[in-house]
Amino acid sequence: MRAVIRGEGGRFVYIVSALAALNGLLFGFDTGIISGAILFIDTAFELTPLVEGIVVSGAMVGAAAGAAVGGQISDRIGRKRFILLSAVVFFLGSFLMAVAPTVEVLVAGRMIDGIAIGFASIVGPLYISEIAPPSVRGGLTSLNQLMVTVGILSSYFVNYAFSGSGSWRIMLGAGMVPAVVLAVGMLRMPESPRWLYERGRTDEARAVLRRTRDGDIESELSEIEATVEAQSGNGVRDLLSPWMRPALVVGLGLAIFQQITGINAVMYYAPTILESTAFGSSQSILASVFIGTVNVAMTVVAILLVDRVGRRPLLLVGTGGMIGSLTVAGLVFQFADPTGGLGWLATLTLVSFVAFFAIGLGPVFWLLISEIYPLAVRGSAMGIVTVANWLANLAVALSFPVLLDGIGTPATFWLFGVCSVVALLFTYRTVPETKGRTLEAIEADLRSATGGAADVPGDD
Repeated sequence: MRAVIRGEGGRFVYIVSALAALNGLLFGFDTGIISGAILFIDTAFELTPLVEGIVVSGAMVGAAAGAAVGGQISDRIGRKRFILLSAVVFFLGSFLMAVAPTVEVLVAGRMIDGIAIGFASIVGPLYISEIAPPSVRGGLTSLNQLMVTVGILSSYFVNYAFSGSGSWRIMLGAGMVPAVVLAVGMLRMPESPRWLYERGRTDEARAVLRRTRDGDIESELSEIEATVEAQSGNGVRDLLSPWMRPALVVGLGLAIFQQITGINAVMYYAPTILESTAFGSSQSILASVFIGTVNVAMTVVAILLVDRVGRRPLLLVGTGGMIGSLTVAGLVFQFADPTGGLGWLATLTLVSFVAFFAIGLGPVFWLLISEIYPLAVRGSAMGIVTVANWLANLAVALSFPVLLDGIGTPATFWLFGVCSVVALLFTYRTVPETKGRTLEAIEADLRSATGGAADVPGDD
């Protein structure tokens, strides 16, 4: 993050943002924990391949449902209370999975957990983007994605720690811990000033801005006021209006491309992919930890750069690197000797792919969708886009084993590479630059545009 706020208000906004970013940790923990737990769940319940797929994908079904209603709930009850709700639901889902006596109860717990991460995937970046100053909004909002990667990595360590005993109930139940930390931490945090102002609670909004800013806050409050007064009052119907279409296309496009380029196929099935090489089970788990570590490290790099170089350059460089990594991965699996050094070579190509994702599509997608939508429909718009993201995630998770069996590992990676090429072209043609802009200025550009994108691509 280029700009550093040094006063008391600046320090406080970092604390608030870090706590809210724990929503991302819930998201990431659920993503990673099932990859290890399913090995032992399969043995405990003697799952068929179909039922195994249902157990893994149950959380994604729940997440799509949670995202579908989450935006409107967030707009209605406020960002802070919605964060508390997501923490409670995640706790309940994790508890139910830990004590599940049957597969049916386990799947129910997975779906409840999924509803919570559907909530969390919306409200984390939304809350941070609305409470952070423009100069550091990109870096602070990207903390949510950083915590996603930390959640994935921590789940890999939990999997490894309990793999010897096969304690899958402890693995899944461990999700209760971050849920409690998030809920307790958010109790004393403020509500979004923009949401407060829209509800006519002007004095409370001013008080929050004073707590989270250094210096004069009246100009920012005036921008919020002008934006609220300019709203048409049509709510969700605005999403279908001509002036909103460019932003909706950008959000939906990035939501789908983030998934169909293959990231969660790697995250969910990395041990399975690597076990097809000369790696054994323990080596595959350790390799997954290495992949998760690189994911965290490169997300930190993205956070440091996003307010310096902008959103578009990170997207373009990251997607370009993913194309190269996927191309090489296909070649490795096509020509390398499975009894030789394929395991480490395959791991390096997957690490490269994850690294480029972590500086581009990973954090920047969530940041952009928290910035480009008007205040009146921001929660609902993010809900729609997040539903698309989770449905694409579900499609990839279900189809990946089928693709491996049907067209083989090399062709599957090359297919993801083709999707990445299309994603690169889409980004170049449609995605605006929002670096350093207030949310109100971004909305003003969107409203004043007579056609095309909400901002000129590449314009700082």
